[in-house]
Amino acid sequence: MADRFCNLAQYFLDHNLDTRPDKVALRFEDEVYTFAQMAAWSHRMGNHLRRLGVREEDRVLLAMNDIPAFAAAWFGVVRIGGVITMMNPIVPPEDWAYYLRYTRARVLISERSFVDANAPAIAAALDNQLGAVLMVDDPAHVAAVATESAQCPYGDTDADDPSVWLFSSGSTGKPKACMHVNGDFVFNTEQYAKKVLGIREDDVTVSVPKQFFGYATGTNLMFPWAVGATTCFFKERATPETVLGAIARFRPTILTNVPTMIAKMLEHPSCATTDLSSVRMVLSAGEALPAELYRRWTERTGVEILDGIGSAEMFHIYLTNQPGDVKLGTLGRLVPGYEARIVGADGQELPRGEIGTLMVRGPSNAYGYHRDRTKSRTTFLGEWTTTGDQFRVDEEGRFVYCGRADDLLKVGGVYVSPVEVENCLLTHPRVRECAVVGFERDGLTSTCAFVIATEGPQEGLDVALQEHVKRTLAPHKYPRVVRFLDDMPRNDRGKAARAELRRMLA
Repeated sequence: MADRFCNLAQYFLDHNLDTRPDKVALRFEDEVYTFAQMAAWSHRMGNHLRRLGVREEDRVLLAMNDIPAFAAAWFGVVRIGGVITMMNPIVPPEDWAYYLRYTRARVLISERSFVDANAPAIAAALDNQLGAVLMVDDPAHVAAVATESAQCPYGDTDADDPSVWLFSSGSTGKPKACMHVNGDFVFNTEQYAKKVLGIREDDVTVSVPKQFFGYATGTNLMFPWAVGATTCFFKERATPETVLGAIARFRPTILTNVPTMIAKMLEHPSCATTDLSSVRMVLSAGEALPAELYRRWTERTGVEILDGIGSAEMFHIYLTNQPGDVKLGTLGRLVPGYEARIVGADGQELPRGEIGTLMVRGPSNAYGYHRDRTKSRTTFLGEWTTTGDQFRVDEEGRFVYCGRADDLLKVGGVYVSPVEVENCLLTHPRVRECAVVGFERDGLTSTCAFVIATEGPQEGLDVALQEHVKRTLAPHKYPRVVRFLDDMPRNDRGKAARAELRRMLA
């Protein structure tokens, strides 16, 4: 099996020691870490985890802010053949209890403030399967790691060994872990990061999503280090102020973003004065990018946004607009090495132009959901993954997103895509943000648009927005109800929490 050796610490981090050991790998606040320093730190982490009892395929749960210790721990775990599980550290205590119980982690790596805030859930896990808690900001723990050897042998790992669990967004029920092997991450890095994005050694990356989210772990840790580029972390919650501040401080060339934050950045007064000239590429995923938002961004910056779609099931982006080849209103073309088809309810492929469920095939798909055999069997069909996303293919062969399968609405006997209506509403000057959901009224499906409006009177605005949709789209697509919000409820991935919006209509 020696010819199949594959270790993510070697592939992403250690290879840099041959040619660029003293190059800056990571920037955080005023701190700078070279590849040699990060490699040594991850060696010590790996040795300490072994001392705590972690062996090949044991799970380790990371619950941290975006700090340098996150990267050291991540590569320390995969170095010894452990399996990484990651969670948002600011979720409620009951979610901490869920993640600890669900992952059955051998070791929890976190920060003192999070451990203190969730002590009961952690204590219960320590009484069960959890063997140890490592706090990366506790002086005793820091000292213990520092005394370990900076030479840690790789675990017995190959391309098909488990390495990382990525959690689904949990739009229905609790998040599920998509179980991935080492080869999944290598494949997508080679095909998407290197071939499509053309990421380079001289790039500097910054991410709006946090590192527990696979979208960010890829674009702001794995991908840059795969080519010897520099990544930058900031600990604070992503707001227009902190993101624009990070751009001013770190001067990134690649910015990983989401549509909601792009809109907020453009509305913030500092956007007009912040120097964005270093940015050569903006990535967007996680939710549909409205064409109007793209136009506003490019007018301000001159930098195109590469809107794409990926999933925890496939690790990362498999369908995207590509540099110099962006078509508004579409998600572009397949990343090389991936295949897709659009199927109907009977599983048969549909003619071009018809809306159906996207199925995708590629060597980065997960091999199942942890502890959910039934869902695994309906999602992972041999080499094909059923996404649940509704798409059509246009006349140029580009993929057009039409919403999730459970979001597509049949109103008056005709299908309506909430994404299409949202994009239309966003072209109205009084709409800052919106989300369209369906609900039952008198036994029939109807639609409601939840809108965050710009400043000004709201009287009569609901009717004006309905008329705007009627004029722009087919008349039957207008939202029957318009409600105004001060803030949009969101899930832990920053997406509009549609289930909560539907409950508001109950």
